[in-house]
Amino acid sequence: MSLNYYRQHAQAFFDGTVGVDMAALYAPFTARLKPGARVLDAGCGSGRDSKAFVAMGYQVEAFDASAELVKLASSHTGIDVQQMTFNDVNAVQVYDGIWCCASLLHVTLGELPGVMQRLAVALKPGGVWYVSFKYGDSEREKDGRQFTDMNEAGLQTLIAALPGISVASLWTTQDVRPERDERWLNAVLLNM
Repeated sequence: MSLNYYRQHAQAFFDGTVGVDMAALYAPFTARLKPGARVLDAGCGSGRDSKAFVAMGYQVEAFDASAELVKLASSHTGIDVQQMTFNDVNAVQVYDGIWCCASLLHVTLGELPGVMQRLAVALKPGGVWYVSFKYGDSEREKDGRQFTDMNEAGLQTLIAALPGISVASLWTTQDVRPERDERWLNAVLLNM
C-alpha cells in the first residue's frame, strides 16, 4: 500500500522532505559514531540524511523500496542507493550505525519484530541505531499509506525481544515541517 503511494508521489515527497533540517536528530546518533563509521540509511526516502552523513565523513549505504525515490535519492546524494526492502537486509555485523528515520513506521506491527531482528543482526557490536515513529499505539491507513504508530511501551516491548539491544535514549519531538502538527517518538538504541 505505502509503496504505491511513493511510486505515485515520489517527487512531491522528495520536495517536501529533502530540505528539512534534521541536525537536532543527527546529534544523539552521530555522537556515538567514530570518524569514518559505516552507516546504513534504511528506508532513505529523499536521501536527505544520507547526504548529511556523507558530508560528515561517514561511509554511507542507503536503500529504499520505491524505485522512484531510489532514483531521486541517488541523484541527490551522489551515492548508489539500492532498491530493496527491510526484508532484503541480510548483512551480519556490518554497520557501525543504522538510521531508520520515519521508515519503520510503514512496516506492519506483525512484521516489525522480524524486521527489527534483521536490522539488529546487521549492526556491529557497539553499534548505534536510530529509529523514529509517529507517536501513538495503533496501525492505520492514511492517504494510501500504512502506518504503525509507536509509544514508549510499544517500542520497549519490541526492543526487549532483541538480544543485546538496549535503549540509550528515548524522547518525543514535534514534526519540524511547517504544515505538520504531529508528535514523533525517537530512540537511540545500542548493540551491547
